[in-house]
Amino acid sequence: MNDSKIINDPVFGFIKIPRGLLLDIIKHPLMQRLTRIKQLGLTSFVYPAAQHVRFQHSIGSFHLMSEAITSLSQKGIFIFESEAEAVEAAILMHDIGHGPFSHVLENTLTGNVGHEQISLFMMEQINKDMNSSLNLAMKIFKNEYPKKFLHQLISSQLDVDRLDYLRRDCFFTGVTEGNIGSARIIKMLDVVDDNLVVNSKGIYSIENYLTSRRLMYWQVYLHKTTVACEKMLVNTLMRAKYLAKNGKELFAPPSLRFFLYNDIDEHTFTADSEALHHYSQLDDNDIWCTIKEWAKNDDKILSLLSKDLVNRNIFKVEVFNDPIEEEYIEKVRTNIAKEYNLSTADTEYLINISTIQKDMYDVNDEQISILYKDGTVKDISEASELFNMSLLSKKIRKYYLCYQRL
Repeated sequence: MNDSKIINDPVFGFIKIPRGLLLDIIKHPLMQRLTRIKQLGLTSFVYPAAQHVRFQHSIGSFHLMSEAITSLSQKGIFIFESEAEAVEAAILMHDIGHGPFSHVLENTLTGNVGHEQISLFMMEQINKDMNSSLNLAMKIFKNEYPKKFLHQLISSQLDVDRLDYLRRDCFFTGVTEGNIGSARIIKMLDVVDDNLVVNSKGIYSIENYLTSRRLMYWQVYLHKTTVACEKMLVNTLMRAKYLAKNGKELFAPPSLRFFLYNDIDEHTFTADSEALHHYSQLDDNDIWCTIKEWAKNDDKILSLLSKDLVNRNIFKVEVFNDPIEEEYIEKVRTNIAKEYNLSTADTEYLINISTIQKDMYDVNDEQISILYKDGTVKDISEASELFNMSLLSKKIRKYYLCYQRL
């Protein structure tokens, strides 16, 4: 009997999944749910081919993790088979807690509970279903295991999660400038004092990686149209939640209804098993089918926003380098109120002001360290000829004003 299953991936080619624990994780319903959640949320409004799902990203990250384990083992870094399987299991499940349209629900329906926390709840559920066979994987995921470099492969400034999503998102959006040499970076990885480092021969690949990451953020993830679409979806759900709180009967599938008609926080997830059950039933399809129905609702704001999303009538976006003047915001609100015959208070659902900040490299976070032949280790900000500390850590801040078109 064949001891592995092969998945044909458009980015990395054939990926082998060993039968046993790893294949069982992939077959688990909580993992299969990721086949119904798009990796890039509403980015397909800008890049129509960005239709790939979180499941594909999880499989790609697993592949890169396997390559990284092989590469480090060949350099004499001792990794037990049980540790290798556990870190591969952890990376397979690292995004399992994402909700529909990725980060959108986190800001609206699940209160202060982020997808990382929900990922842990879901991992605990899978661990229970699989007779505690994921204890080691969860220790590594939570950074509670002595070999810290294993956790760094899952979560750091140079983890396999980022290496996959940059390659994958660049492939599916067609933004070729974002491409990175993930294979070379993995071949250049090493471990010094229990920390991941990159061989100095790979410094140009790291420079390219940092540049590509910055470009992908501003050209894809923080593209002004993508931001506008997400704000519209958030405002639609916020309006629905407001109406639900005030006793209005709204169409919604049972699992979405649970989050609309209840105030959810971390305590809800720990105290009420229904919360996790309902969350695990939610995917992009629930949101779209609900929004299509809401387009016919008699609430003017809810139906307007829903129709706009269905018909791609996107908020107008203005981007500023300095904070937006209050007078200008008030002028926009007054115009919207007049045009749509609304009170100024109700225009809050048809306008959004965001401050978006992104740096190329966070010097206070897990650093990217470069290893030289003589054994010395330097941070990339010191090692690079292309970047210096002030350029690398410069925070770019932009102010977005998104509002209903008149």
